Amino acid sequence: MHKEEMMVAAIQNGTVLDHIPPCRLFKVASMLGLENLSESITIGNNLKSKRCGLKGVIKVSNKYFSDEELGRIALLAPSIHLNIIKDYNVIEKRTIELPEEVEGLIRCPNPKCITNNEPMYSRFKVIDRDNEIFRCHYCGRKLKQDQIELL
Repeated sequence: MHKEEMMVAAIQNGTVLDHIPPCRLFKVASMLGLENLSESITIGNNLKSKRCGLKGVIKVSNKYFSDEELGRIALLAPSIHLNIIKDYNVIEKRTIELPEEVEGLIRCPNPKCITNNEPMYSRFKVIDRDNEIFRCHYCGRKLKQDQIELL
């Protein structure tokens, strides 16, 4: 039986973000500020995947992401897999999904929206998960995932 070699080395402790759409991998890496970390980071893109054809992977040693960071990841690349690694073993595995509502993470593109003129958090409802469309709670402006400007 032929066994394929792992394309990306294992980590002892840390986080693996898997099944990232290749076109969004570097947006996720930039948003997480990985360039500022001193820990070992492995980034692989356009790797073969039985599930989705091609994928991106980010492995970060000795780093565990906060709920806010995971929320930001979900906005850029929903349905990616999160694996928490301890002593080379996966101790937690889950899929990062878009929440029903997003508060304080997205800037409303409407210059007249109250969130751009008063000191208050933006609030968006996910109105179409499949097409990643959001609607501002305050002014009703709709925006697609590729129009998102993170705060």
